[in-house]
Amino acid sequence: MIALDCDGGVWTATINRPDKANSLTTAMLEKLERIAGAAAEEGARVLVLTGAGKVFSAGADLDEARAGLATSPVWERLSARISGLPCLTIAALNGTLAGGAMGMALACDIRIAVEGAKFFYPVMKLGFLPQPSDPRRLAALVGPSRAKMILMAGARIDTEEALAWGLIDRMVPAADLMETVTALSADARGASPEHVAGIKALVP
Repeated sequence: MIALDCDGGVWTATINRPDKANSLTTAMLEKLERIAGAAAEEGARVLVLTGAGKVFSAGADLDEARAGLATSPVWERLSARISGLPCLTIAALNGTLAGGAMGMALACDIRIAVEGAKFFYPVMKLGFLPQPSDPRRLAALVGPSRAKMILMAGARIDTEEALAWGLIDRMVPAADLMETVTALSADARGASPEHVAGIKALVP
């Protein structure tokens, strides 16, 4: 349910469970973690995370969430792995981003979203704590008050508001999403892994 395409140093991992709103299981999260690890080891210059269908991810699979996935450390391990990658990381958000799935997007260097996407993280309502690193990364992008609006007040943010707040970096029509990602990947794709890593290390 995670598809991987490797093309000239650009690795694209696609969450492919559209019949379940791309909800994530433990096995899917662990595979994404392995893909991120392999991208670092094998010199990928770009890692793209995207989804199939009209939703990026609704977060945890409901059955597995009830069985403990909602509080599993696998979410934080995945976010840390993505955040620590020496390559350019892009979240190509093909639709709504919800719940724990927000962690992997927050850990990316760049977030591109299609028009009409929604963003929400209902941990207060569901009685869970967010992943430990998510509030810090979220507040760094949107500020502490807006982070609390999302995490504590249950705000659902539309794409225009997400762009204005800095939660996403660009909003595009759905038909242009992957073309935009390809354009943003071009320079890193043509560079050496060491050059990509060197520039990324200079950015706080």
